[in-house]
Amino acid sequence: MKTLEDLMKVKEAALAEMAKKTRVLVCCGGCTSSGSLKVTAKFEEEIAKAGLAEKVTVVKTGCMGLCSQGPIVVVQPGNVFYAQINEEQVSKIVQQHLVGGEPVKELLYPETVKDPEKILALAETNFYKKQMHLALRNCGKISPLHIEEYIAKDGYEALWRCLNEKKPEDIVQTMIDSGLRGRGGAGFPTGKKWLLAAQQKETPKYVLCNADEGDPGAFMDRSVLEGDPHVILEAMTIAGYATGANEGYIYVRAEYPIAVQRLEIAIQQAHEAGVLGKNIFGTGFDFEIYLRLGAGAFVCGEGSALMTSIEGNRGEPRQKPPRSAEKGLFQKPSLLNNVETYANIPQIILKGADWFKSIGTETSTGTKVFAVGGKVNNTGLVEVPMGMTLREVVYDICGGVPNGGKFKAAQTGGPSGGCIPADHLDVKMDFDSLKKIGSMMGSGGLIVMDEHTCMVDIAKFFLEFTVDESCGKCTPCRIGTRRMLDILNKITLGQATMEDLDKLEELCDHICKNSLCGLGQSAPNPVISTLKYFRDEYIAHIVDKRCPAGVCKKLTRFTIDPTKCKGCTMCARQCPAVAIHGAIRQPHQIDQQKCLKCGACLSTCKFGAITKG
Repeated sequence: MKTLEDLMKVKEAALAEMAKKTRVLVCCGGCTSSGSLKVTAKFEEEIAKAGLAEKVTVVKTGCMGLCSQGPIVVVQPGNVFYAQINEEQVSKIVQQHLVGGEPVKELLYPETVKDPEKILALAETNFYKKQMHLALRNCGKISPLHIEEYIAKDGYEALWRCLNEKKPEDIVQTMIDSGLRGRGGAGFPTGKKWLLAAQQKETPKYVLCNADEGDPGAFMDRSVLEGDPHVILEAMTIAGYATGANEGYIYVRAEYPIAVQRLEIAIQQAHEAGVLGKNIFGTGFDFEIYLRLGAGAFVCGEGSALMTSIEGNRGEPRQKPPRSAEKGLFQKPSLLNNVETYANIPQIILKGADWFKSIGTETSTGTKVFAVGGKVNNTGLVEVPMGMTLREVVYDICGGVPNGGKFKAAQTGGPSGGCIPADHLDVKMDFDSLKKIGSMMGSGGLIVMDEHTCMVDIAKFFLEFTVDESCGKCTPCRIGTRRMLDILNKITLGQATMEDLDKLEELCDHICKNSLCGLGQSAPNPVISTLKYFRDEYIAHIVDKRCPAGVCKKLTRFTIDPTKCKGCTMCARQCPAVAIHGAIRQPHQIDQQKCLKCGACLSTCKFGAITKG
């Protein structure tokens, strides 16, 4: 393709092809872990058996967001939404729906069939109706394996307009005017970063994509790569033209094999279509993109460590300044953004900076993708306008805490973030609002916790991760985080004193101020935020030798309420330590010295007489 007319012809042909057949969209991103590839193969088999191969096509798509309902299948037209589908149910869908034209209501997502008179549109369900998909706009809707389907959704039109209608400085100014901030964690203004790279005179320059998503429970970037890989190629090429670079690298985790495979296919297809490589669109602009696989080191999500790793060295951060815009990859000027940041670029070019600024808040424009997990009914990917409250995300979109449980806290930003208590449920989810209460946006991980969560244990969990992932280059991070973890272990074992708590706070301050890179500087955040909002739990562990949530095994006590105990002896018979004593039909007691804290008695009691605390 060389002209806009060539691109439009491909678009029109692709739209016609997509409209010609009934489409069975199967999530083959995260849902592969629950068997969606087998479901896909079964659909293809049953469709062929029914003689529908010329009328129905099965499409392997990316993540559709509602991961708790996977494997997910959507039939178009109509966007009929089937949830938790297995191989045995495929034949019925093919026969009743694809052949007979009648959706199988008992297999549909329950919320879509609450009204017996009609099937509710997917966009009208609670999970989707408050969302706004920009970065995820194509995920779950197109085949990531066919460039034509990306082009059908305005793909590569932004690149054509940049190369043919805009000067590099105009593109940089559009990024500045849009207010887009980096979605990788720090929230640095994207336009400012592009301007710094464009101003450098030294060549060659490089454009880099950070796809090393390492936060526990985070899968936002992976889902974009698996569901819409071409948007990253297009955005990086635009960035190359805007900053004067002719080479780009995508640094992606080797643990993301589906993403890697689809990126490789996308790069090959983009070359064949003339939108990547030499003389793009016949304009004389050259740009190449290469993949580099990371080995799973969390520290390589930090920019300078990522570049060091691409160079073939041990992934360790560098001292700043100079910044990567001046001395980055191979000591040359480099531009680094993460996957979600790039996913917004083509739409900003096509729709304008003012359009993007109209979404979100004044200082946090656009949308943000969150990977929501933990104690919440609807786990999965959520993309909402910046400024939506945490309460809306947890309750309106994700359905609240299971079994009517009580919300206790939410951890944002992964190991680098902080815990938000119930008192701040109405905090706005934007960069500045989260920072004010001691948390951070981070890359978008959002873990919900209920009243059965021990906040000291949560702080220990994230610190264990950080200790394991520290590269060891600087002393504050290498030794300081280990010392913090030692103190947290003492607290959860009931061996700490209040002096240890003072030492813990002192270490937090020292590590934040003196670590070399962002990983070390933010490592104490989970401890700092839990100390700020849940200090009483730390004191209970230290002074009372008690874990209020009943999580820390050494500090857990099982007790029997004599007013409720019927003396049935079931708990005594199940106790492996013979720690429960009492006569038949008389209240029993637990010998705390013998108790193993296994919980067998609690699960056995039918009268609610045993409590844990």
